[in-house]
Amino acid sequence: MKKRSNTRTLLLHERKISNSGYTRIAGVDEAGRGPLAGPVVAGAVILKDFKFKERIDDSKKLSAKKREKAYREIFKKSIVGVGIVDEKTIDDINIYQATKKAMQLAIANLGIAPDYVIVDGKMKITTKCPLRCIVSGDSKSLSIAAASIVAKVTRDRLMVEYDLVYPQYGFARHKGYGTKAHIEALNNHGPSPIHRNSFQPVKNLIQIKT
Repeated sequence: MKKRSNTRTLLLHERKISNSGYTRIAGVDEAGRGPLAGPVVAGAVILKDFKFKERIDDSKKLSAKKREKAYREIFKKSIVGVGIVDEKTIDDINIYQATKKAMQLAIANLGIAPDYVIVDGKMKITTKCPLRCIVSGDSKSLSIAAASIVAKVTRDRLMVEYDLVYPQYGFARHKGYGTKAHIEALNNHGPSPIHRNSFQPVKNLIQIKT
């Protein structure tokens, strides 16, 4: 009963919007704004089914195993779009603009135009339909929560792949975040090609070397 009650709560925004006549509501969220390496990834999800076996919630509240199971179910019961913006673009246009770009790419990659978009946080992206920003939306909207899971799992998988290319940094463990082990690896080996050169302490290491 608790799980069903939580789902009803997470659908309050969607139901209010659908009561106004909108039928293709896309929830949008991102993963990877804070890491020192790798891309920022956004997910966009239009739910076709509101009944889920797995727990759909803010991706940070779920274990990696639960996120993977939820991710697979989301793809079965939703229209999904993913947007990926690499570290070089992040350095060129800054992380805020790169995050907006990833979100807009995710919406474009849905393959169907939404008639309403709800976004986690205060990211006022450009859309061709009404937009609503919801602070802590990944804990308040089922669509945004699903998008957060899609973005997180997609990015984590990418960082595991990068770990095979650059094993000395431990990307599979920390996913590019600034952990103690990651900082030690940076100091020992210097930045890799996927590090964000505009982020500290990567920027300082580059300046020291030059």
